[in-house]
Amino acid sequence: MALRRALLALVALALIAAGGFWVYERSFAQGAASLKAASNGRLDLFASVVEARVRRLEPVPATIQLNPVVVRLLQAPGAAHALAANDYLSRLNAHLGSLAVFVLDVRGVVLASSNTALRDDSLRGEDVSYRPYYLEALAGRSTRHFAIGSGGHAGYFASHPIYDGPRVVGVAVIKIGLDALEQTWPMLGAPALVADANQVVILSSQPQWRYTSLAPLPTERRVDLQLAQTYGALRLPLFPLSVELSVDEDSQEVQGLLRGDEAKVSAALGQARGQADFMVLGRSLDGMDWRVLIFTSLAAVRHQALLDGIGGAVSVAFLLLLALYWAQRQRIERQKLGAKRQLEQANAELEQEVGRRTQELTDANTLLRKEVAEREQTEKTLRAAQNELVHAGKMAVLGQLAASITHELTQPLGGIRTLSGNAAEFMRRGNHGAAQENLSIVARLVDQMARIIDPLKSFSRKSSSRPEATDVGRIVEQALFLFQLRLRHEQVETDNRCEPGRWIAWCDANRLEQVLVNLVGNALDAMRDAPRKTLQITAELRPDQVPPAIAIQVQDTGKGLSEADFAHLFEPFYTTKATGAGLGLGLVICRDIAAEFKGSLTAHNAPGAGACFTLTVPLWQPSMHPKIPPTP
Repeated sequence: MALRRALLALVALALIAAGGFWVYERSFAQGAASLKAASNGRLDLFASVVEARVRRLEPVPATIQLNPVVVRLLQAPGAAHALAANDYLSRLNAHLGSLAVFVLDVRGVVLASSNTALRDDSLRGEDVSYRPYYLEALAGRSTRHFAIGSGGHAGYFASHPIYDGPRVVGVAVIKIGLDALEQTWPMLGAPALVADANQVVILSSQPQWRYTSLAPLPTERRVDLQLAQTYGALRLPLFPLSVELSVDEDSQEVQGLLRGDEAKVSAALGQARGQADFMVLGRSLDGMDWRVLIFTSLAAVRHQALLDGIGGAVSVAFLLLLALYWAQRQRIERQKLGAKRQLEQANAELEQEVGRRTQELTDANTLLRKEVAEREQTEKTLRAAQNELVHAGKMAVLGQLAASITHELTQPLGGIRTLSGNAAEFMRRGNHGAAQENLSIVARLVDQMARIIDPLKSFSRKSSSRPEATDVGRIVEQALFLFQLRLRHEQVETDNRCEPGRWIAWCDANRLEQVLVNLVGNALDAMRDAPRKTLQITAELRPDQVPPAIAIQVQDTGKGLSEADFAHLFEPFYTTKATGAGLGLGLVICRDIAAEFKGSLTAHNAPGAGACFTLTVPLWQPSMHPKIPPTP
């Protein structure tokens, strides 16, 4: 038993150690990935800053030859031309903020410089034919590279050949300062450096790293650099740390490893001993053959991984303890099962008695549910019969209303007859535009006739409307246009005071037009035997209503309405017209249409003579309704 317990303890310790190590490795991998992502973001930002501050001036040398002063100086060197060229280059340099701008002849001698006022950096008269930027430009190629100038000031040189026709007559050079880049080191938040194409450190947040070589330079290369005086008289010692770099050709990302003992790495990076664990990341600057490297410490990541590993080991230990507790609990449960069986046997008789009584209650509940189901079925049958009776009533009413379709279609048919006749006359006269307009209105009236029976459904159900911003004046004009033949034939004077574009309502345009057509038709019928026939249509704003509304009044000069008419005016099948002239459904339908778009239809006798019907429709408000154009 003791050996078994010892083996179990060893297995438990091994599981705890393995769990802690796994959590440590996983946490370190995730932390390193997060640190790498953050460092890459800072590198991208730093690279963009370097490229923006340095490369933005690279195209300048190619534009210098555009100034005729520079070309004349190269064609005929002289004091006057040199003075003018110096002045131009000085102003250009001041505008660009570069260190110097100068022009060389084909021998490599500086003929003009922006810094003639500076004794130590004027460059004028100097022979710089040994410089790579002169040799490359003289061969007809633009070039750019880092170098330390003759005055000891480092800079980024860009050059371009100056042509006189097909012949190279000189070289234009700009020297870009790098001091501004020294202010960007804090954004990286870690030791960093910039190396040129020779793998020589030209910029660094660590002053002791500057002008050191990341890799040993071959003797031939050192001789070339000394002849070109790229780094002046500096000896270029090796970088204090051994760095092995690898470059991803697709993303141009650079990763590296630090080699060397811990004390050397700590001293070179200015870190305390024991914190020399660093990750080296970098970027290749596009088009510059430069690389920026950042040395990011992994101490915090390893510390967090160690804490997570300890937490993982504690978690595994807790799970093992939980498993031990569960095993002990299962043993106790098995002991309780024996006592439980005895108790179950003692309660068996009691449960049988309870079961018998429960069955009796269940039977009673079943009978009660059956009675409730029968009552519910009876109620459903009654409701179904009631719905059938309501539906039959609706169908009867619809059968009666079907006779009014002829009355409702009479006016559109008259409009179609008028418009088709006008179209034929316009075609005979050669006025095809007017004929086409009349035919388009005929097509719209045909569509309206197809929809004209929809309002009749309002007796049985409320149909959904499609409100929109509607020009009331335009709808009134369309309604009157349908009666133009009848207005001329019956010599009715029309007084339309509802101008288009002034009143914008929020309603269904087709239904508003149908109501107005019905009201105008009723007014014409009322004035059939009147001595004076005047149809007046007005509109006014009623802002005090909620919501604000537009009141449209249709007034005739007929005999008006009687008290009996007012009492039954909006009842179905009541009409003031002669027998057979109408079914008395038009005003009922119009009232229901107005109610659908939250309006109203009322009637009163006008002072003097005639009846006046007032139709109210909601006012279109941009703040409450969508900003859509009014219906034409």
